[in-house]
Amino acid sequence: MTVRVLLYLAIVIQFIAMYYAIRLVRATKYNSIWILFIIGFVVLAGERVLQLLMSYGHTVSPWTIIWLDIIVSICISVGVVLLDKLIIYIERLNNHRQMTDKRILTAVLRTEEKTRANFSKELHDGLGPLLSSAKISLSALASQEMDPSRKEIFDNTLYVVEEAVRSLREISNNLSPHVLADFGLARGIQNFIDRSSSLHNVKISFATNLKGNRYDTDIEVIMYRVVCELITNSLKHSDCSDIRLSLSTSGEMLELQYSDNGKGFNPQAMMDCGMGLSNINSRINTLNGELDIVSAKGKGMRASVKVNVRGALRQVADRPTRGKSSRQQKKRR
Repeated sequence: MTVRVLLYLAIVIQFIAMYYAIRLVRATKYNSIWILFIIGFVVLAGERVLQLLMSYGHTVSPWTIIWLDIIVSICISVGVVLLDKLIIYIERLNNHRQMTDKRILTAVLRTEEKTRANFSKELHDGLGPLLSSAKISLSALASQEMDPSRKEIFDNTLYVVEEAVRSLREISNNLSPHVLADFGLARGIQNFIDRSSSLHNVKISFATNLKGNRYDTDIEVIMYRVVCELITNSLKHSDCSDIRLSLSTSGEMLELQYSDNGKGFNPQAMMDCGMGLSNINSRINTLNGELDIVSAKGKGMRASVKVNVRGALRQVADRPTRGKSSRQQKKRR
């Protein structure tokens, strides 16, 4: 009796498996893998029916059972081989899709940087000289005598023009930092730190061993944008008083270590909702780099970025100075 119950249960299970295999056939446009599995399940169910008949006293040729076993073995074996090939094909498709996504993102980032550079050049070469000419013309009037009311208007106008020139330079530099293009990653980061420190009461320490090393434009621009994003996030959201970062090269690896003593956050939640972390992750992915962010509420945050720069190194004549804390540089000046 127990054998019959088990045989009935086996038949039901095989028909259930066959049902799901049929659904997979429809989902994969009648893929031969699932058709073979369906045949195997049908034959297995037929074999169990014959065994059930044998349990009731019916006579079944042993050769029938053997041939059914052979058919099941062939179907399952061929199906497994084809399934292995299908998995390999899916992996290739996923790799191709990831490579395509990276190429698209890289093209978008390059277009973005090119647009920034063109816009920065237009501002610097177009509007810049006009404002400078206006400032020179106003300065020429400074030698003339004016009554107090006109003198006040003149001083205010000159101040507004000077602020416009300063703002224009700052906007142009933010769009496309000239120091980064001319002197490299270390100097570009140090320049951004100096400007950030002048606007916030936060100690920012920076150390690097890059010396005169220069890298491909994509690497330098993306690493620069990542550092800017990290510092900007800390200054805006973390309520920190101290930021430390180091940029070092060892062999074929370029490594960035970043930390602040702010209020911390949930990295995964921030990655999902924004705050620039998803943007940072996307940029690092275009370089096939690694990004690791560790943070908790009340414990600040630490970020580590590693990028393989094999074949991307290029030597130039200039020697970027070793970055130190911006406050130390201000004291020396």
